[in-house]
Amino acid sequence: MTDDAPGARPAVRWIVVAVVTVAIVAVAFAIGRFTAFGATAAPTYPSTTSADAGFARDMQVHHTQAVLMAMEIYRKTDDDELRTLSYDIATAQSGQRGEMYGWLVQWGLPQSSPQPLMTWMQSSGAHSHGDTSAYTQDELLAQMGMATDAELDQLQTLEGQPADCLFLSLMIRHHQGAIPMAEAVIELGDQPRVAEVAQAIITGQSAEIDAMRDIQSRLACTA
Repeated sequence: MTDDAPGARPAVRWIVVAVVTVAIVAVAFAIGRFTAFGATAAPTYPSTTSADAGFARDMQVHHTQAVLMAMEIYRKTDDDELRTLSYDIATAQSGQRGEMYGWLVQWGLPQSSPQPLMTWMQSSGAHSHGDTSAYTQDELLAQMGMATDAELDQLQTLEGQPADCLFLSLMIRHHQGAIPMAEAVIELGDQPRVAEVAQAIITGQSAEIDAMRDIQSRLACTA
């Protein structure tokens, strides 16, 4: 009896060690599988009717016109401050427009929507435009602060101080239309990068409005 006991105990110990080792390996394997699953799980993207998608689409439309107006006045103004400001507007908004295009591509969504402009803002407490289907396209564009075709034609025709003043008036209104859209997507959206760009729009365009009003005063532009 006593001779057999020492040999039995090591055998038991090895069995225990083996069981513990198998358990550790199993836990490690499970953790690895869980981590791998988390790393490769498909990200959640906004839906086509989301605030983030609506903002990306509508702000591309908005930015396109701003770039057009900014490059028009950059080309022909004799005012150095206005030329610098218009260049900054054109380059900043071109970059943002390209990023917004890229968001929709990444999210697998079309660049346009059958819904009227600003429909995505309807659930906003402060920035809703109500039932957007009740408005014409031109009325919605006006609510966004967009220039009309006639105003764009006039901007192309004018030269000198009249052109500078018209540009400033149109671009201030344009910026004033963009800021509520940016505020609405911060309120309603859930994409951090979209909110970051929207805040940059609010900050940047608010400062540009102040700068344009100063230029209006210096150029003695009439209201």
